[in-house]
Amino acid sequence: MRFDLDQLDPQVGYKLLTATVTPRPIAWITTVSANGTVNAAPYSFFNVMGHTPPTVAIGLLRDPARGLKDTAANIVATDEFVVNLVPEALAAQMNVTSMDAPAGVSELECAGLEATPSDLVGPPRIAASPVSFECRALHCLMTGPQQMIVIGQVVCIHIADTHVLDAARGHVDTPALGLIGRMHGSGWYARSSDLFRLPRPSYADWLQNPTNHENHKTEARADIVDRPQTYK
Repeated sequence: MRFDLDQLDPQVGYKLLTATVTPRPIAWITTVSANGTVNAAPYSFFNVMGHTPPTVAIGLLRDPARGLKDTAANIVATDEFVVNLVPEALAAQMNVTSMDAPAGVSELECAGLEATPSDLVGPPRIAASPVSFECRALHCLMTGPQQMIVIGQVVCIHIADTHVLDAARGHVDTPALGLIGRMHGSGWYARSSDLFRLPRPSYADWLQNPTNHENHKTEARADIVDRPQTYK
């Protein structure tokens, strides 16, 4: 079925996008307001966009009644934010910070979470998060009356020591992070523990055996294990 988005209610388009682009990583963003209140909120219109420079992009929807939400307003005012990633162990606390708390209320305090100072930006990190990106905004772009996109440069990454396998080579025990992703509909999330592996082919290899990808598919299905191989 074809959907012409410029002819649909935007909420229908939103449902179509969020029901099909899954799972989506969650940016659990901490910012600081002008009066020093720490704000925290999760956003799943988020991903890494490149590494030279290290870049993230986040879509922030406006509140229909009061305009920019606290996260967006704080980023516009300070150009700084922290993206904390969400493990399953913190899913309930993350969910608390998604509520419609009034301006001036710290969602971290509501969720019983501790903040820890960042090194290069003003907003603190969420202490319990296994991964945090300290970021500075490069661009804040209004793409419509209800949406702002923030392009940010990652200036510092914090990863819990227990999950770093080889710091010099940048090897991380990713499965052990236990991160979750946003799925379809209200309140649905996915674990990142059901994995499979496909070796990336080269064109030269493909020319030698164009049907080899079928074998890779079979091997990939058989390669699903409870604890995937990590970097050595």
